[in-house]
Amino acid sequence: MSTVTRTLRNLRRVGLKDYFNQMMYIGDTKAGTLIGTDRFGNKYYENMTEELPLRTRWVDYKEHEYMPCQVEPGWHAWISYMVDAPPTADKLLQPGQRTWEIPEHRPNLTMSRAAFKTYSTTRPKYSAWAPVAAPR
Repeated sequence: MSTVTRTLRNLRRVGLKDYFNQMMYIGDTKAGTLIGTDRFGNKYYENMTEELPLRTRWVDYKEHEYMPCQVEPGWHAWISYMVDAPPTADKLLQPGQRTWEIPEHRPNLTMSRAAFKTYSTTRPKYSAWAPVAAPR
């Protein structure tokens, strides 16, 4: 949560529309410089002067119903402070530079119909009991 002076200062910096958007979806007001956008339309910001340590980088998702798996691997490394340079500046973090990397980013499909489900090829040791009712 932010202080009243910081909230009013950020309201003046970002404007009324972005202020209400941030309060609805982030729950806090933030003002910073736009570092870049990814293929999905997510915007990445950084503010090194006023924020608390390790809270200086954040993402503004394009969709309001977001999932964290919508962040590309290069941007994830930057936003979690694994690297200092964003993927726009670091050639190694840009998508498509590694031969083993899949061409399209696939989101996490857990708890959906397309999720991976294991199956067994061995016969079970026990069989289920099926009750048979004899006629009276």
